[in-house]
Amino acid sequence: MINMTPIAVVRNERKMINDDRWGDVISTIELLDPLKEEALQGIEAFSHLEVIFFFDQVKEENVETGARHPRGNPDWPRVGILAQRGKDRPNRIGTTIVSLLKHEGRFLTVQGLDAIDGTPVLDIKPMMKKFLPQGEIRQPEWTAELMKNYWK
Repeated sequence: MINMTPIAVVRNERKMINDDRWGDVISTIELLDPLKEEALQGIEAFSHLEVIFFFDQVKEENVETGARHPRGNPDWPRVGILAQRGKDRPNRIGTTIVSLLKHEGRFLTVQGLDAIDGTPVLDIKPMMKKFLPQGEIRQPEWTAELMKNYWK
């Protein structure tokens, strides 16, 4: 069995799960014990971070293991949970690339983290160009409509 312990916690003004308007959200990520402050040493040299977090507010009975319409919208095709980025995933893990605004001691200030206040952070990684996709990115047309207001 896998056992994970959060390394940090998200602090921001978003208290409720919401599917849109994450672009202007400023969050503080607070490193938790037993990690030492030096675990973040040098992170300010990066403009962006990848934050891996746990959707702890998603109830077990809402976890999807099959297919569904994204956001319950019947205008969009029914696709498998692993073919979308919904929060009701089998392991309830989320990932987002955020802008790093500031690093002070055990705290990171970031913009664009789509996680609510109190969300446990499982890992933080610096974003490096060589880890970005190589070549053209392909996605279905319905995703553009789904994401229309996500980062506004």
